[in-house]
Amino acid sequence: MSRSLKKGPYVDPKLLKKVQSADSKRSPIKTWARSSTISPEMVGFIFQVHNGKDFITVTVVEDMVGHKLGEFAPTRKFRRHGGKMASEEAQG
Repeated sequence: MSRSLKKGPYVDPKLLKKVQSADSKRSPIKTWARSSTISPEMVGFIFQVHNGKDFITVTVVEDMVGHKLGEFAPTRKFRRHGGKMASEEAQG
């Protein structure tokens, strides 16, 4: 379910303040605000988004505007599909 158009997109106020006060686009901005929507002011910045264990480096490009920061820092690690056939392939 998306956010109401009347309210507008959610951007964490602390994160927006860090973006506006950043001196250069090259220094990464660490954040835990995965639910923040990427706004046009964030294009070109490098963020380090926390995924629950590590910080994943995300470089914001123009196509990401409107998406959430958490979409680009996966929280689960896909190993592979299991089963009898997969284990036989791995061995042989």
